[in-house]
Amino acid sequence: MTGVDVASAVAAVRARIAAAAERSSRPLEGVRLIAVSKTKPAELVRAAVAAGVRDIGENYVQEAAAKRAAVPEPTCWHLIGHLQRNKVARALDTFDVIHTVDTVALAEAVARHADARGTRARVLIEVNLGGETSKSGVSADGVPALLARLRDLDLDVEGLMTIPPVGPPESARPYFRRLRALRDAAGLRELSMGMSDDFEVAIEEGATMVRVGRAIFGDR
Repeated sequence: MTGVDVASAVAAVRARIAAAAERSSRPLEGVRLIAVSKTKPAELVRAAVAAGVRDIGENYVQEAAAKRAAVPEPTCWHLIGHLQRNKVARALDTFDVIHTVDTVALAEAVARHADARGTRARVLIEVNLGGETSKSGVSADGVPALLARLRDLDLDVEGLMTIPPVGPPESARPYFRRLRALRDAAGLRELSMGMSDDFEVAIEEGATMVRVGRAIFGDR
């Protein structure tokens, strides 16, 4: 037994998403909930899917591959953790969307393996807005050049992703606002931003994907 009522947690998170969307005069259907199941068993992922969640986020390729085999469709699997080039092939077998492309070398590896499969990879560019050396991501100034290269490689670039520096929820607002401006300037669709502590602020600033783990599955 896990001791986590996933269905109730999903309902509570969805209510918070709806309230944040209403506050910011945004349509609810414009915000996608990604349930992040890092370190959690497939049993809890199945419970989330049974509660209506259709998007699952994972940080590690190997962990996600094992869970995906045990979780019923339809689900869309999102890689939200750093991707090493030597794991690109398996990542493309496991995930539908990769949120963490941040270098030309990684983009070229993704494009090469996707082409070998006869597919067009769906990706987001990870942006490090806080300038933190402990985090992956291209700088804001580097986004245009990286985006141009990704488009040259015929990757399906859906949007931008960021993880702001740790702090109170309101401290993330300037970072979310800046990511939205970068997204708009690039002419992209998606904004992957906001986690358990700050997803409501992210929605108020335009998030189209929120990555929620602890508020659904409990502490790790």
